[in-house]
Amino acid sequence: MSSSSSSLQVGSEPSKSDPDKKRHRSEAWSQEDDEEIVPPHQKDQVKSIRSSAAADDDDDDAAAAKVDDDEQVQQFNSELFEKLQEDRKALPIYRFREALLDYVEENQVVIIYGPTGCGKTTQIPQYLHEAGYSKKGKIGCTQPHGVVAMSAASRVSKEVGVKLGHEVGYSIPSEDCTSEKTVLRYMTDEMLLHELYGEPDLISYSVLVVDGADERTLSTDILLGLLKDILRFRTKLKIVISIRTTDHADKLSGYFNKAPILKILLTRRMSYGHTKIEYMNAPIVDYLDVAIGTALQIHATEPTGGDILVLLTDHEEIETAEEELKLKAVGLAEELIICPVHENLPAELQAKVFDPTPQGARKVFLATVAINGAKYVIDPGFCKRKCYNPRTGIELMQVAHISKATALQRMLVSERGSQTAPAKCFCLYTDRNYDKDFDKITVPEVQRTNLANAVLRLLHLGVNLSQFEFIDPPPAEALTKALRVLFILGAVNTEGELSRVGAQMAEIPLDHMLSRAVVASIEYKCSAEVISIVAMLSTGGDSVFYRPQDKHTDADNARMHFHSGNVGDHIAMLRVYNAWKEANFSTQWCHENYIRVRSMRRARHIRDKLEQLLEKVGIELTSNLVDLEPIEKAITTGFLPHSAKQQMNGSYRTVKEPDSPTIRIHPNSGMAQVLPTWVVYHDLVPTTGEYMRQVTEIKPEWLVEIAPHYYRLEYVLDVV
Repeated sequence: MSSSSSSLQVGSEPSKSDPDKKRHRSEAWSQEDDEEIVPPHQKDQVKSIRSSAAADDDDDDAAAAKVDDDEQVQQFNSELFEKLQEDRKALPIYRFREALLDYVEENQVVIIYGPTGCGKTTQIPQYLHEAGYSKKGKIGCTQPHGVVAMSAASRVSKEVGVKLGHEVGYSIPSEDCTSEKTVLRYMTDEMLLHELYGEPDLISYSVLVVDGADERTLSTDILLGLLKDILRFRTKLKIVISIRTTDHADKLSGYFNKAPILKILLTRRMSYGHTKIEYMNAPIVDYLDVAIGTALQIHATEPTGGDILVLLTDHEEIETAEEELKLKAVGLAEELIICPVHENLPAELQAKVFDPTPQGARKVFLATVAINGAKYVIDPGFCKRKCYNPRTGIELMQVAHISKATALQRMLVSERGSQTAPAKCFCLYTDRNYDKDFDKITVPEVQRTNLANAVLRLLHLGVNLSQFEFIDPPPAEALTKALRVLFILGAVNTEGELSRVGAQMAEIPLDHMLSRAVVASIEYKCSAEVISIVAMLSTGGDSVFYRPQDKHTDADNARMHFHSGNVGDHIAMLRVYNAWKEANFSTQWCHENYIRVRSMRRARHIRDKLEQLLEKVGIELTSNLVDLEPIEKAITTGFLPHSAKQQMNGSYRTVKEPDSPTIRIHPNSGMAQVLPTWVVYHDLVPTTGEYMRQVTEIKPEWLVEIAPHYYRLEYVLDVV
């Protein structure tokens, strides 16, 4: 493979960004959520953050000015400001302020180790701002998780004494709360990666703080690799890498040419002297049920004045736990405020999560990541992790044990949330499980995930893959497979160079196959329909429908109504969205059809963002509901690597993947009883085997028509 670019090309330290390097900067988007209806008999005893948001929405227009005034008064209250400054000085990191600034002044890259709760996230950017670095350019602080970026920016704006979105702001996929005044910007790693398209040298920044680098997400590793390249030309740019464990410190130091490590040491031993850790006596079967029961037990028996954090694996578990808690908390004396916290929540709901807990009440946070502020932590010891097999091309999201390093950080969260009384961490696993089943550190995501999206972005930035320095190199087979997938999609040529289609795909901040479907829809003149389908797929697909325990038959009948004519799951989702739109986006319509309101609101938000993106690049939406074939071809174009043919035994095998395992259609699919010969599918889910979700029937000749560079008709028809 060769490329016309030798590496990421940026100029020497210029006075302003090179206009020749400016590219279109796409808007990012994410998923939006919506409130649930709480049964009337529960409202006095249990509240959800969604419910309070719904109540606020009812009188937003009448009270907006008053709320703004009240927030301003509170924000700039001098007494509160002084209290916040005292709190800052009480943080462990404060004693290292001058040492930290000296390290940054003397070195281009500094690695800061500090345990959870020492103040790294909120204080390091402020110290740099106070030292004058914001006069030379913006100070950016990246996070692996949007909810952390948002909460940190909110806290820092209060500590600095400015309105959020002015001098201090945040950028997350669902919202950009910044302005021309912003000099201290919190953001996700993904957002800064997108910013590189428009500003490859990041010349507007004087310092970048990469927080949470020890999580070793794919985006973080790619970002660090790009920053290392940029540093060769921007000699005045400062990089501060913040980590919570020492496990990756030496590796990161070596990667950045023996960058110095500053360790934030606490004044007392890290022996959990203020945290009581409780393990299970025996392994449990259903950790979600036990976690819910433990939260209710804490709420009923522990003294008032301490919030609860329950750590779960994904938004579906969070939503299940939320519903169960609403039902089971009825009748408890103390008010319980249920706060779901995950990336799919809209920004306004995420913000409400961090409002102060009312007196006489208790919050229970249901989250995928550890957040500060809880006195009681319930840790089942699991997470959702991508597992990719480049040989078979199959990527699955699997529930796996967290690492010992992550478990340690979760234990420390409760200690931060307790200032006056002992905190508690309830580990829903045995100490033997911890010793035997938990790895020491988390395996870097770059070594266990599909790299097609990352490769697409790197090529779009002009990076020569053979020269790109990974912190931990991915398997060579994974890189080869990524290029092969992009070649099938028409994103790269035979030399591994980015094509025009690939450049268009890279500008769309979605999974590579979804972005390919959107690009194809322009050619097939059905972009209005395809962006609706893509938006629905981005919500999780199956999570759109629900089946109440006492109404399985009614729910199944309602679902199959959208599949009439055996149109396939993709067209069925389009029908759902269009019917909801015709009902004026009615919540009642969703309840009548057993469809989750929150999933539909997320889909609408994503679709709006996609429409804005196409408008921005001058593409007008086109519609074609009369003929479904162009829509199906656009979807097929995006998911060519997921085309499969039925085998003699009724199972399926991916086309041109001789090593791929047999797969089957998921029972929830509208195609489960039809069993067409040729299909494309969205993803696989592991149960007793691998099952295809979101399945649509295709014609084999479409594969040859769409990708003649890869498929030949005689081969396709001979596939067994």
